[in-house]
Amino acid sequence: MSNSFARTSETSVNDTSILDTPILDTPILHAESLTKRVASGERQLTILSELDLTVFPGESVAILGRSGVGKSTLLGLLAGLDTPTAGELSLFGQALSELDEDGRAMLRAGRVGFVFQNFQLLPSLSALENVLLPLELSPRAGEEGTAKDWLNRVGLGERITHLPKQLSGGEQQRVAIARAFVTNPELVFADEPTGNLDPQTGATVIELLFSLNQQERTTLILVTHDHALAGRCDRCLRLEEGRLVEFDPSEVTA
Repeated sequence: MSNSFARTSETSVNDTSILDTPILDTPILHAESLTKRVASGERQLTILSELDLTVFPGESVAILGRSGVGKSTLLGLLAGLDTPTAGELSLFGQALSELDEDGRAMLRAGRVGFVFQNFQLLPSLSALENVLLPLELSPRAGEEGTAKDWLNRVGLGERITHLPKQLSGGEQQRVAIARAFVTNPELVFADEPTGNLDPQTGATVIELLFSLNQQERTTLILVTHDHALAGRCDRCLRLEEGRLVEFDPSEVTA
């Protein structure tokens, strides 16, 4: 990826005889002039129009917008789950236009986690088996122990054999969060993670999500209607008329 997207910062050192050393951060994600059109009858409907976005490692970014504006469509494009009509998108420095669907899946494997509004747990699998699924795509030693550790971290160590239907909505989302983080991903996408939860349960899930995000030093990109959730992020963006407008997180009100 072009160094024109690099960001320079300084690292402080205890020994003042050593000059501060500049550090270059390469974007984990870069979208340029991203456009998405879909067929609507006999005409083309533009959902996203020449949208730009750059996200650096370790950032947490919230994308807000009214229902139907295209937030979930954008998230799918950024994750490489869908392809744009026009524009360029790079993930981990790799241009996604150079990869087919299998190539994009291989790029995500072990490096990208997902948290969805409707949890997307497989109903016939236990909590443990659901958390193990991403590890099957990115095999490593001690998989079951790793999955159990993550279920313990989200407070479900005693529920590992339970099926999704035996868990509350909040518990299912905690399983989904464990599944998202089990591969120690560099990047987590969250699509309305509190959308199906009551306010109290949603607040618990928010705390868990950001606590794990900080502990694991992942990059977090989420779309949400939840202003409390968005206000926890480093950056807030609003999707309007197909483009992103950035504003200060302190401006987010309940």
